[in-house]
Amino acid sequence: MIGIPVRLKTAVSLVLLGLLTLLAGIGQLTFWAPAETVTASAPGGSKAAPLTVITQDVLTHQGGPRQINIKGDGKFVVAVGRPDDVDAWVGKTAHNSITGVSADGKSLQVAGTDGEATAPSPAGSDMWVQTENANGQLDYTFTPPASGNWSLLLASDGTKPAPSSVSITYANDATMPWAVPLIVIGAILIVAGAALPFVSKFTRGRGPRRSGPRGGGSTGADRDSIGGDTPKDSEKPLIGGDASAGDTNKGTAGGPALRISLIAAAVVTALVGGTAAGAQAAGTPSPSGSATTGSGSATASPAGVAAAPAVPVLVDAQLKRILDQVAGAVTAGDAARDASKLAPRVDGTELQVRTQNYKIRSQVATHEARMPVRSSKLLGSVISTQRTWPRTVIALTQGDGNVVPQVLTLVQASPRENYKLQSTSPLQPGTSFPAIPLGGTAQLAAGDKTGLQYSGTEAMAALGDRLTKADSAFKDKLVEGTNSPYIADVLDYQASTVKSGTNGDFTFTHTPSPADTAVFRTSDGGAVVVGKLDFNFTSKPKADGDTLTVDKAAAVLAGGDSTKVGLVQTFSESVAIYIPPAGSTAPMKLVAAVRGLVGASFQ
Repeated sequence: MIGIPVRLKTAVSLVLLGLLTLLAGIGQLTFWAPAETVTASAPGGSKAAPLTVITQDVLTHQGGPRQINIKGDGKFVVAVGRPDDVDAWVGKTAHNSITGVSADGKSLQVAGTDGEATAPSPAGSDMWVQTENANGQLDYTFTPPASGNWSLLLASDGTKPAPSSVSITYANDATMPWAVPLIVIGAILIVAGAALPFVSKFTRGRGPRRSGPRGGGSTGADRDSIGGDTPKDSEKPLIGGDASAGDTNKGTAGGPALRISLIAAAVVTALVGGTAAGAQAAGTPSPSGSATTGSGSATASPAGVAAAPAVPVLVDAQLKRILDQVAGAVTAGDAARDASKLAPRVDGTELQVRTQNYKIRSQVATHEARMPVRSSKLLGSVISTQRTWPRTVIALTQGDGNVVPQVLTLVQASPRENYKLQSTSPLQPGTSFPAIPLGGTAQLAAGDKTGLQYSGTEAMAALGDRLTKADSAFKDKLVEGTNSPYIADVLDYQASTVKSGTNGDFTFTHTPSPADTAVFRTSDGGAVVVGKLDFNFTSKPKADGDTLTVDKAAAVLAGGDSTKVGLVQTFSESVAIYIPPAGSTAPMKLVAAVRGLVGASFQ
């Protein structure tokens, strides 16, 4: 009669053990749980430098920072840019780089690089997708502006030390993998302990059957079929429910209780094993065909090296900001007819043409102004994925004063320079601009003919020949739309000049400028080339003493309205040409074109 007290003691023990185990599991999720965040700080004592870089590895650590705390002396700026853009802008300037986080997650790893003691202020640079200004201290929340990798640049004005007191708060990846298993084990132990005293209700009075032989009541025939002799009752060991009638209570406690215990143990083992495996799977990356680093993941190629994805040199927000500033500078220059107002955002052909246009219009009221530059309506863009310099991008805009859309070509000469408007040309009437791949497109070398009918260099030469000769060999290979007048107008102007100038000899040349030629892939595998032609118009008297009258616009630049020695007028022609892919039977097409007088001189 000692079975019941034993069961009660065992039950109490199981319940108490279950409560302790359950409490331990709950505690790991509550009052023993690790902090939700952990903060890593840059160590003091770093050598002062004009620039501080926070690298992409730091910005992608633990899924990215929750917050970045920056302290500096006075005003400073935080700029967001692509890692290669930040590196290119920093160049040879001395700087500190925050490159990673220590193993314990409490310290930032800082590396110093010696170099030039000063740099220009990065504020206002086109290189940055986003900037934020601060004074003394900034709690900065970093959000990637687009897909891909990013870095941060910290600086004051480029001459004073950049902020070096930086602390970054991340989500804490510390876990309590045994919390759930302990809760499950505790609950099972409590249930098992509570159920144990009631086991006797199901087993009391169920002694061993006395009819037939023990061991399942096998008959002689059964034994013969099994083979071998059956041992005598006195030789059988007493196991579990096979005890004698006098040991009924002991047998009752040992049989069902043992089975319940074994079942509970099996359930606990299965639950704990499954939970632990899940915790391990959550914390351990599974083998795969890709390698993950601090800067993202790359799928292994057959050679074991993954190709870096093509990244456009500008995002939409950058382009819009640049266009707004370019349009503002051109509007100010046009309104004042002052080329100095163009200088911050206009260069090359467009600066030369507008400067001369202002000069001519100051003396010839009827001379036509250049088409205004607008940014209010961006119809399309061509953004290169070529990440070296110079960088060229194209924008197609149309706003107030633009009868047709206008093709704007912008060039960034070097990392620390801003984009400047290089040329403008109106889209030819009835012509559409070629479709460009989304997310950036490849820029080709001017002489690269891969997959194309003609290279960019060949296309520009073909247009030069087409504009010079009415019977050009490219007459049917480079065309313009039915409503596009540029080629026809140029040929008509040249022919009528020769016909009407009976006392003069006239020559015309249209020569491509290789330095201004840029080629970009289109969606159909073709290309669009933008560039400049130098259009020289030379006039000479046929005989000594003959006088040639000079056009009013040319007279302003030449300094006289007639000549007995000859005159050379120079126009810059800004153009865009579509080149079909190789194998296409379609001809090349002039997409946009305009000319502007840039010089006139007597011979």
